[in-house]
Amino acid sequence: MVSLDHAPRRIAALQPSATVILAALGELDRVVACTKYCADVVPGVANSGRIIVADSWTADAAEIMAARPDLIIASVPYQEKALTEILKAGARFLGLAPKKLADVYTDIAAIAGVVAASQRGEQVIADMKDRIEQVRARTVSLSRPRVFCEEWGKPLITSSAWVAELVEAAGGEFISQPGRQISSTEVAELDPEVIVAAWCGAGDRVPLEKIVAGRDWQHLSGARTGRVFCISDELLNTPAPTLVDGLEALAHAIHPELFSGTKGIRRITTVSSSSLADSPA
Repeated sequence: MVSLDHAPRRIAALQPSATVILAALGELDRVVACTKYCADVVPGVANSGRIIVADSWTADAAEIMAARPDLIIASVPYQEKALTEILKAGARFLGLAPKKLADVYTDIAAIAGVVAASQRGEQVIADMKDRIEQVRARTVSLSRPRVFCEEWGKPLITSSAWVAELVEAAGGEFISQPGRQISSTEVAELDPEVIVAAWCGAGDRVPLEKIVAGRDWQHLSGARTGRVFCISDELLNTPAPTLVDGLEALAHAIHPELFSGTKGIRRITTVSSSSLADSPA
């Protein structure tokens, strides 16, 4: 455990999940630099005087150094050049690479430990687990519709493993394998009863009608019943405490008879020329 005297005072958060976690810990004041995407999930960092830096994939050492951080928190980037830029900044570096919910809990505990807030970190983790288990308990005896979730449209990529876990907790059956490229034809063969699009970086702006028509998905079970949804990117693709809000959105999409509408979810309004659904949820 890091003592309060030795905890970093100036943190550059190159990933929204790190900013969300620090906010949940009550340690947002330590963040002196963050990305423009952090404001999507933590509005308090917008127009706050903090330096806006590039994210984990396009990091710029000069930008990072301008903030004079004593700790950089980022996702382990896919580009060697970005990692070189992060390390070039010279501050301590904490790299995150979560895949499952268990990894998300570990990341929360790690960040909490670094900023000398371990007790608060354990409480944040316990609260997340409790909310997830509450939803799971309400759906355990229900039928489990087939659910297809995508985190990118071109190429078509299925959502991550932690989203698959949330779908299961919300009472659905996650079809296909998490985090893999898949063809629209393969999806059609699986005939999902619920279709969820949460594109990275797109917020809530996924063009549902366009993708259904463009992929010739009009006759899939989910499309015929109007169960095609956009869930805001930050609720499902940010591995942080905000995932529980994504869980509630998924629960509404999968079992609307049990879970009322919530923020961050939008429902398709038309499929081809036929009106299949109510106004957005």
